[in-house]
Parts: sequence; C-alpha cells; structure tokens
Amino acid sequence: MSSGAGAAPAEPAGGEVEVDEADVRKAVIASAMGNCIEWFDFGVFSAGVMTAIIGEVFFPEDSAGSATLRSFALIAAAFLARPFGGLFFGPMGDKLGRKRVLATTIILMSGATFVIGILPSYEVIGIAAPLVLLGVRLIQGFSTGGEYGGAATMIAEYAPTNKRGFYGSFLELGTLVGYILGAGLVLMMTVALGDEAMRDWGWRIPFLIALPLGVVGLYVRTRIEDTPTFQHMEEAGKKAASPLKETLLHYKRRILLLIGIVFLLNIADYTMLTFMPSYLIDYLDYDDTSSQLVTIGVEAVMILFIVPLGALSDRIGRKPLLIAAAIGFFLLAWPAFALMQTNNTLGVLGGYAIIGGLLVLMLAVIGSTFPAIFPTNVRYGAFAIGYNISTSLFGGTTAVVVGSLISVTGSNYVPAFYLMLAAAVAFVPILKIPETARVPIDRVGNEDTPQLAGSVAK
Repeated sequence: MSSGAGAAPAEPAGGEVEVDEADVRKAVIASAMGNCIEWFDFGVFSAGVMTAIIGEVFFPEDSAGSATLRSFALIAAAFLARPFGGLFFGPMGDKLGRKRVLATTIILMSGATFVIGILPSYEVIGIAAPLVLLGVRLIQGFSTGGEYGGAATMIAEYAPTNKRGFYGSFLELGTLVGYILGAGLVLMMTVALGDEAMRDWGWRIPFLIALPLGVVGLYVRTRIEDTPTFQHMEEAGKKAASPLKETLLHYKRRILLLIGIVFLLNIADYTMLTFMPSYLIDYLDYDDTSSQLVTIGVEAVMILFIVPLGALSDRIGRKPLLIAAAIGFFLLAWPAFALMQTNNTLGVLGGYAIIGGLLVLMLAVIGSTFPAIFPTNVRYGAFAIGYNISTSLFGGTTAVVVGSLISVTGSNYVPAFYLMLAAAVAFVPILKIPETARVPIDRVGNEDTPQLAGSVAK
C-alpha cells in the first residue's frame, strides 16, 4: 500500500512488514538527499583551491600554519559538535520518529552551508570573521550529527530484507554524488572565472547553492510517512521510555564495536575525499585542476560499483566485503601510496584507484550493516552516538593529523601508515558483529533473534 494513504503498512504472519516498492524508492531518495547535501559541503570546502581561499579570506595573513591547514582545522572543529548532535537528535528520532528529525537536520545543514557564502571576510570585520565561521561550522556539525544515523535508519527500515543491501548502498551513493557535485562545481567555476575572480567573489556561489538543495530535500522528506518498522513499534507500545538512557545502559559494547569499524571507514573516507585533493597539490606538485580531475574521476568510477556491491551483499553477506576491505587496506595502503610517489600519472591514478576500490567495498554495505547492529527502539540514537563519536575523533581530524605528521616527519607515506593502523583496529569488531544480511530489520539486534554468523551481546 502507499505510505501516502496514512495507514500503517501491513505486517504478514512471517513477521516482515510489506511496503510498496514506490514508497521504498521515495524513502531512499529522501534519505540520500541529506547525505548528498552534507558531502556537497565537503566537496566544496575541501576542494584544493577552496581550502586555500577559505584560509586566506577568514584569517589574518600572519596566522600560524598554511591557509590549507587552517581550513582543515575548521573542518575538524565542525566535527567536535557532531557527537552532541547525535546525542540530541538520535534519541529524539527514537522517541518522535525518524521523519520529523530528518526534516529538521536537512534544513539546518543546508542553511549553515549557505550562511558561509554570505559571511564577511577578515578584512571587513577582523577577528570576528573566523569566530563567526567557526560558529557556523559548529552548527553544521551539530545538525550533521543527527542526519546520517537517521538517514541510514530510514532506508534500512523501509527496505525489504532481501534488498536491504541494494537500497542501503544508495545512501553512500549520495555521498559520492554530493562530493562530485561540490568539487566539480568548484572546478568548473575556477576554470570559467579564473583565479582572481574566484578568490574575490566566486568562491561564495557554491556555498549559496546549498540552500535551494536543502529546500528540495525538505520537500521530498515531507512527502513520505515514517518508517513502517517505527510505526509498528509505536502501535505495539514498545518505544523506550527514555531512549538515551536505554542506549547508554544496555548498548555500550555494541556502540564500541561500531566506533571501531567507523574508525577505518572515516580514516579512509576523509583521507580520500578531504585530504587527497590537497595532498596531490602540496606534496606531489599537481595543480588545482589536475588534482580535482583525478579525485572526481576515481569517485565517478566508484559510483559505478557501489550499488552492484550493495546488491551482492544481499547474497553473500555484509561481512565478507568489510573483511576484504580491512585486509586490503592493511596490505595495500603502502603500495598504493608508493605508486603515487612515482610522479607518473598512471601511478597516481593506480594508487588512488586502490584506495577508492577498497573504500567502496565499505561504502556499499555500511548503510545496511550499521543500523542492523541495534534494535528498533534505540536504533537511531545508538547509531548516531557511536558513529558520531568515532567520526568526531577520527574523521574530521584526519586531514589535520595526517598533514601535520607529514610536515613533522617529512614522509609522504603517513596516510598509508594511518590507514594500516585503522585497518588493524577495525578488523576485530568487524569479526564480532553479527551477519544480518537475511534477517528482517525489526528482528535484528534482539537477543532472541538467531544470527547467521557471530553474535553481539549488550
């Protein structure tokens, strides 16, 4: 039946909620839109030329560190607010529903990105410029803290069990599309306007575009009902009286497992999508245009594989892909960066492709894997808390940590060593989480539900 009809979807005797395929597609689009907008912001903010411009526009010329590192520090600062956003919005989503919270987070995210485009520079308002920019980035991070867990939960709870991996992969498809849109727009504007005009006023335009994108996303999200799984839980009176208390009392171990896996995910994700464009420029002597073309090209290829890999996980399970990614990063990160040091275009592309290929193995399945670690009554909050703690500690700081360590050690292999460390850490929790590829979403995470492989205790 259509979700627009206002009635809860039917639940057959077998226990799985029946949802019209058209409603599933609408929910997937609505959820992926938020991730697309989040990564549009990162694509814009982390573009090689944009990181330098932001650092120059909002900070005095005699500031410590390079303009690029100052911009990376702003990216890292925004991540400080993400766990607080997860703590605030996540349990609210378990209490009030996924739809209401996601409608709030998408407009906050896009609005904060828009505001960056209208902020006055350091030359106009002095020290207030970086402080106001920091405040806006913190708001952006706070709202993002409630976005990803809810979006993943929305898709997982709408998708049929036998297609949860397929539909879940569209969440990270939104990541790649959003990043390409942001970075691609910066690249096209730089080429069209030239360096002087881009630094003078052109840099503002990509940030301004975020608001209309957010309005479209808000409209799409208001056109769907809350998830069938949440509706049935609500009707059955099984909502947690205090989702945050329930989460913190009973699901700390599962949250720690999630943090360990997200450690690798974020080191890989933010190394490739945030740090690498500037790495090619600052350490491998690429120009801005070539750096962006390489990054966008590799991500475009990743887009071709992410959905088929998500569908594959419905047949063989999520864990084989996650295990392959962890082993791959541990064994191949150093060779990948060694290829990049050859200063040969094919070598750089080959090394970049290795990192992108291993990353897409994870991106294809996290949208279906992470929500399935927790039961319905705490799913949004527990996911948001664990994911954002790990992202705050290890994701947003990746560019600053790696860039600083390269400066201190003089070694361009620092990103490879960091990826190897993350892979070693993540391997253990990947082994310990259950395989839930063929378990209905309203039954995963429950103590009485048989798992296909492994087990997770509270």
